Amino acid sequence: MKIRITTLAVLTSGLLLCGASGQALEKAPVLSLDAAQKAAAACRTLAVQKNWRMAIAIADAGANTVLFERMDRSFLGSSDIAVRKAKTSANFPFPTRTAAELSHGKDGKPGVVPGFAWTPGVVTYGGGLPIMAGGAHIGGIGASGGSPEEDEQCAKAGLDAIRDLLK
Repeated sequence: MKIRITTLAVLTSGLLLCGASGQALEKAPVLSLDAAQKAAAACRTLAVQKNWRMAIAIADAGANTVLFERMDRSFLGSSDIAVRKAKTSANFPFPTRTAAELSHGKDGKPGVVPGFAWTPGVVTYGGGLPIMAGGAHIGGIGASGGSPEEDEQCAKAGLDAIRDLLK
């Protein structure tokens, strides 16, 4: 009888602990498909207005592609680049432009992490932005098809469109 009571106590404690940690996970911000679709739509709208042909990718906190779309007549190679930009900004909480500065330098000064550009899958030019929600890093958005500045403007339009959803 004593063994059964002890076993029951251990199982009950385990369930309570698992339940508490499960609740904490449920409260962590997560990038939804709805938010990704809204961000991509805003990026696409800006691209159409500016006559840019973009590939747009959005990745979650695990750097898994949540959404990808390629506008008509965009460069085929832009598809892979957009995905890599999104994944780079999902893996690191800073824009891919910052990755470029870390690797290649800025204002004539050398980069402090020159080997960063050789990391597989990492993109070191503008167009990828991290997605933050309530101080948590929940993913990244990448756009490719124009100049790095145009790509970054497109990605920023996507982030601006979902800013209220990320609080």
